Amino acid sequence: MNPPAAAAAVAPASGDRTAGGRATGERATGDSAFGASTFESTLGQRLSRRWMNWRRRALVLAALLGCLGVFSLARWLADTPQLGGEWAGSASGRLVLLSAHSHPQLDDQRGQSLLRVSAPAGPAVDVDSLLLHRSLRWQVDDTLRARQLLQHAGLGAVLRAADTVQLQFADGVQVAMAVVPRGYAGLGFLFWPLAGLGLLLYLFGVVVLAARPRPRNLLYVTMAWCQAANLLFIALESSKGLGLPFLGLGMGLSGGDFALRVTLDLCTGAAAVHAFALHPRRLAGAGRIAAAAWGAVVLWLLLTLALQPAGQWWWAQASCIALGTAALLIVRRSHRAEPNPYALVMRRFAGVTLATLVLASSAVAIASRMPEAAPRVVAWASGAWYLFLASLLLLTPFLARSRQVLREFAMLAGISTVATSLDLLFVTVFSLGPFTSLAMAMFVALGLYAGARQWVLSHLIGSSMLTTERTFDHIYRAAREVQSKPSRYPQRLAQLLRELFDPLEVLRVDRVPVRARIIGGGAALLVPMRSAGGDGSGSFEAASSVPSAALVLRFAHRGQRLFTLDDARLADRVVDQLRRAVAYDQAVERGRNEERMRIAQDLHDDIGARLLTLMYQAQTPEMEDYIRHTLQDLKTLTRGLAVAEHRLSHAGAEWKADLTQRLTAANVNLGWAFSFDRDMKLTVVQWSALTRVLRELVSNALYHGHASRIDVQLQIEGPRLTLQVADDGRGRDPQSWAHGLGMGGVRKRVKILRGHVAWQENSGRGIVCMVRVPEFAPPSPGA
Repeated sequence: MNPPAAAAAVAPASGDRTAGGRATGERATGDSAFGASTFESTLGQRLSRRWMNWRRRALVLAALLGCLGVFSLARWLADTPQLGGEWAGSASGRLVLLSAHSHPQLDDQRGQSLLRVSAPAGPAVDVDSLLLHRSLRWQVDDTLRARQLLQHAGLGAVLRAADTVQLQFADGVQVAMAVVPRGYAGLGFLFWPLAGLGLLLYLFGVVVLAARPRPRNLLYVTMAWCQAANLLFIALESSKGLGLPFLGLGMGLSGGDFALRVTLDLCTGAAAVHAFALHPRRLAGAGRIAAAAWGAVVLWLLLTLALQPAGQWWWAQASCIALGTAALLIVRRSHRAEPNPYALVMRRFAGVTLATLVLASSAVAIASRMPEAAPRVVAWASGAWYLFLASLLLLTPFLARSRQVLREFAMLAGISTVATSLDLLFVTVFSLGPFTSLAMAMFVALGLYAGARQWVLSHLIGSSMLTTERTFDHIYRAAREVQSKPSRYPQRLAQLLRELFDPLEVLRVDRVPVRARIIGGGAALLVPMRSAGGDGSGSFEAASSVPSAALVLRFAHRGQRLFTLDDARLADRVVDQLRRAVAYDQAVERGRNEERMRIAQDLHDDIGARLLTLMYQAQTPEMEDYIRHTLQDLKTLTRGLAVAEHRLSHAGAEWKADLTQRLTAANVNLGWAFSFDRDMKLTVVQWSALTRVLRELVSNALYHGHASRIDVQLQIEGPRLTLQVADDGRGRDPQSWAHGLGMGGVRKRVKILRGHVAWQENSGRGIVCMVRVPEFAPPSPGA
């Protein structure tokens, strides 16, 4: 209920030092400092183990005491006397016998109204259908509550006074009936689930208090234990037969049962107001808010016990609703002060809880006008309300842990409250029979559950996630960028996590957990930035320069939902997959480099040697010169294959030298213009494509156009590359040319560069070829 604040969790520790500085300090202080540090560490570990052992013992002891208390309560209730049979209320408010069960002496009185119960030598107790109304807490009318209390207490006294009681029916017949203990079978099938749920809620409070023994956690414990007590009361009221032992013992003779039950609800509301004023953000005037909430509880108790004003149930419900409204307003104020998703989820919970309380109170208030339906509606409406509230209290500590069963339980408890209210509406407005109204209410409620389940769960908890395809796309793009620029790994990882979780804030801290984990009760997610290669899965350049650090993502989905354990697992997988993707790309690139080196070596050693032999054996000077140029081309090709990256300025110099040599041998003039705004590194693909395009265009101008001059203009400005090759040859009308291997090769290589190429006639004579690549170079870091 009260996890640590995210801001405190992510704040860097004071006096942070580097590893080198710490080591230097330890050497300077000598062995004594080392010994003191070791002693403090050992002492801290011993204290931590003692503290953990103490908490385990406390939890075991609390569990044993809780189980002992529940079984003792069950045994005591089983030993109490009861008036058996199955009874129902009539329209006139009488108590009618429906079935005698194991009491054959009552078989002839089925359908008769019971008027009085008496002991052989004791006073008689007049009874009616109020005995079926088990809860004083949910009795609306003060007069009926007093009569109900007297009947339960009187019947309990009669049942305890003798072994045999006299039952007087409306037809004048008196039947003697033996008083038998209730037995474990008389506890009812709801006793054990309700008592077990109360025990579970009690243990949850113990666990929260033992895990973080802070004064603020006492507020959650207060709410949990108050509602655990309410569940035990409901479990007692669910027992079979007539006669409630805890009322018959005199506990309720002064109205103590009603006051106690209302106090439990009011304390729950006051604790919620107090908790929301402190967490997740302490509000201004939190002390005054808490004092006003608890003061309202004390004031109600004083007024109820001292003055006993009319309409006590209405005052009680109004007080509970007022505290619920105050809690809702306070948590809304907390969310406006800071968009903490925990406050948003608590605001939604408070709104749903307040609406459920109003609905249950309205159902009970309307049912109080119908004696026949009142006991059934009160039992179901109050039971559904307490189950719903208990389920929310059980769910609260696990908001950031995917507990789907608890969420479904909370949904079903709320739907049962809706079904009870609809049942009452159908009976009151449409005058339907009990079975018909219940069937229609359950049908509508189940339809509502099926239609609204996903929407309610996603809006209460906020479980929306990215699709697998989008997540893979984000990881793929991040891996491409990190592979090309390893120094951007921290920034790209932070950007990737932003895209996945859309947090309001991303911080970098020095505390590095082993795995990603939730902090602040789901308000923040701590993700370690593991440098690649840490586990042997791969490594990339400059990974060791990334310091040991972590990213803290605060307020997921722009503060609209909590981080969950599923988010933590996804973050771990994203970081791991990013590192693996980079490692895979590096392995592929290493394989490419090795294959290029092998091909270049084979070309140089095999094809080069054969061409050299042919050159020496050439029959004519022209053949020798042709083979010499071929060797020069092969040398350029193998050098390009052997180098993974080429500096732009060096590549330009090589292109100019190569073209100059070829054109000089052919007595052709070369015009060369080369400009660029930055000296970038060309990949093998870029270098190879540009080299082949230049050679093919110059060869076409030489051998097909018979040009006497060729002008080459190469310009790289920003990301755009522009290449123009113009000649003064005989070529005309390029649209009519046949697209052979030469032109097809040029188009193919320009397409590899994601550009386009076009030929046109020169202004004087010859042909101009224009190559444009819009995205040849990535933008500069300062752009």
